[in-house]
Amino acid sequence: MEPNSQLDALLDQSGISRSGLAARVNRLGAEAGSTLRYDHTAVARWLKGQRPRGRVPEFVCEVLGRRLGRTLTLADIGMAAPAAVPPAPRDAGDDGGLGRFVERAVGSWRSDLRSDQVRAGAPGPPLLTGAAAVAPVWEWENPPEDADVSHRGELPVTEVDVAVLHAARGHYEHLYRNAGGVATRPRVVGFLTGEVAPLLRGGYGDRTGRSLCRAAGSLAAVGGICAYDADAQGLAQRYFHQALRLGKASGDRMFGGYVVALLVNQALFLGDNRRAIACAEAVLRTPGAQASPALATDLYAMQATAYARLGDAATAHSRMRAAESYAQRIRPENEPEETGYVQPGLLEVRLAETLLALGELDAAGRYAEEAARAPAHVRGRVNRLATLTDVALRSGEAERAARIAAEMVGHAQGIESQRLRGRMRQVRDHLVRSPGTPAAEAARLIEEALRVPLR
Repeated sequence: MEPNSQLDALLDQSGISRSGLAARVNRLGAEAGSTLRYDHTAVARWLKGQRPRGRVPEFVCEVLGRRLGRTLTLADIGMAAPAAVPPAPRDAGDDGGLGRFVERAVGSWRSDLRSDQVRAGAPGPPLLTGAAAVAPVWEWENPPEDADVSHRGELPVTEVDVAVLHAARGHYEHLYRNAGGVATRPRVVGFLTGEVAPLLRGGYGDRTGRSLCRAAGSLAAVGGICAYDADAQGLAQRYFHQALRLGKASGDRMFGGYVVALLVNQALFLGDNRRAIACAEAVLRTPGAQASPALATDLYAMQATAYARLGDAATAHSRMRAAESYAQRIRPENEPEETGYVQPGLLEVRLAETLLALGELDAAGRYAEEAARAPAHVRGRVNRLATLTDVALRSGEAERAARIAAEMVGHAQGIESQRLRGRMRQVRDHLVRSPGTPAAEAARLIEEALRVPLR
């Protein structure tokens, strides 16, 4: 049973206490000829995910709807029957739909913030699968578009507010790269809840609204990246879906394509190679989304890895050539801030992993060496050294692999990342199976590093 974050958000927005909601529901029941005896503990159970019987959910809709001045449905308060709950947001094309989506997103942020405050690194909801996992990408790619994203609210929103959000996004991305997603995630979620949510509920015209959705979506994407790095994959997926919906509202196709690239990367991590290929193709065929050569470079490179894992060497090589072709067109000064992750060496490490999957060790080694020589932020350096270690081990160079692994451990100190820890465990397991004292010593170093708990 998952917490009812939608009801929690609406209750908070209405200003009604738990006892107050229970009393109002009891009164409506009496007016309808029913004797109800709910109190604050009953409301606490609803917030934990329990669905009350009979007409009580309808009464909750009426109480909160009166206070908020709008009509609420059972889905809005998180009490729809399971079969009636849509698997993914389907809000495109109308203001009411976007408004409901925003309220659901804000509710999920508050729920995530509370879970982090109670238990660090909470795993969050399960992964969406099947149609629910791909529907947001389909909806982003296809009409209808949002005709008007203006909103009436008490807090006036200006472009200065939007600029603050862009600056915050850069700050949190820098923190993530150097400290890891486990440490950064609560800070991002706190900012989404405390600063972004009031702006989305504020007052703004269509032009400012689109800029606001773009900035809010970019921060939601960082939240997803941090959740992914903390290995809360279901939560990361939902943040990416939120960012994609906000990206569609912004009208910025390139930004939406960037968010889909995050979903492609996650699909690769989860081993869902066919979904990775399909989602990448959705971006590559969408007008405007290819405006960024850096984004196209990464999408083609990730497709190459997916095809290699499926055993299709010819298509994998064709995607590698496409990635290298687009890489030559990258002009950092013309790229949006989000694609700054496509730094020197990223393409090379992706292609090294593709060639490893194909068993082409010599070529994989050349790309991995080139990636390791390129400048990189801390977490990028760790990932590249891990790949280079894999190549050395697969090539039978256990002593060289041990030296590279020891360097990797040194760079990983202080980074709070479940994903990097998982990568280091893989390297350790490969070293343990390799002959010689240096490999055993490197494996011991990794084991000691992994014993340090994440905060």
